[in-house]
Amino acid sequence: MTSLGVVSWWILLCAIGALNVLAWSASALVLKRRHPAMSVERFSARRLQLLLSAGYVFGCAFRCAFPVYDVPRLCLFNSWLSSVVVGRSVATIAELCFVGQWALMLHETSRETGSVTGKIAALALVPLIAVAEACSWYSVLTTSNLGHVAEESIWGLTAALMVAGLLTVWPRSAAPRRPLLVGCCAAGIAYVGFMVMVDVPMYWSRWVADEASGRHYLSIAQGLQDVAGRWVVSHRREDWKSEMAWMSIYFSVAVWISLSLIHAPMPEACIAGPASDASSRARRNA
Repeated sequence: MTSLGVVSWWILLCAIGALNVLAWSASALVLKRRHPAMSVERFSARRLQLLLSAGYVFGCAFRCAFPVYDVPRLCLFNSWLSSVVVGRSVATIAELCFVGQWALMLHETSRETGSVTGKIAALALVPLIAVAEACSWYSVLTTSNLGHVAEESIWGLTAALMVAGLLTVWPRSAAPRRPLLVGCCAAGIAYVGFMVMVDVPMYWSRWVADEASGRHYLSIAQGLQDVAGRWVVSHRREDWKSEMAWMSIYFSVAVWISLSLIHAPMPEACIAGPASDASSRARRNA
């Protein structure tokens, strides 16, 4: 049975994904126009943010078009593009790109302020999320939600670590950058609270229920074969209702944050213009 609510939700996701791609394209054009007035270091940093954001924006746009509910192998279309192995692979790359943006922003700010704690936190973000992605793959392949418990716990820990790093650099940051840091800290604290109070307990309760029902889990090898060759097409609201809210927020608000990091104020050390670059080169040549 096809639910009008599910179809409407999918259309909304596609519209959000298309809007996000257009916003990223506009960001690329803005960066290209500003290039002549930017220092080499500033342009390189912003270009890296743009490229990392592309991985996240386009990855989320793909997932908007082909949403997948991983553990039960649910999808909306009878296509290999809707398989879990494709969806989870795209998600892994996209999420590593997203956390890479945060790490880059924290590293820039820590370098500006000379914060050793911030630099260490920045270096730890991507490896931690790589571990979280491994835990996610474990759950997706075996169908055990225990891996998701570990994954979401690591995401919460990573966000807390990022907030701690930002708090250490805030007092020594330049005034134009402080509102950004305050906003990032507020978002990070809200995210940690959500993970601790909602997301992790949800996956824990699912795992407890599976254990109580004596659910049979797949091996890694069985899981690899399963995610590559089995998908269950469903348009029933009952099957998707637990995923609708978080997917809608994730593919909109989280992507907008990714786009905003492209345009975030740069540290003072990176704002010098072409004239300053020329004088610096002249001093080095002398």
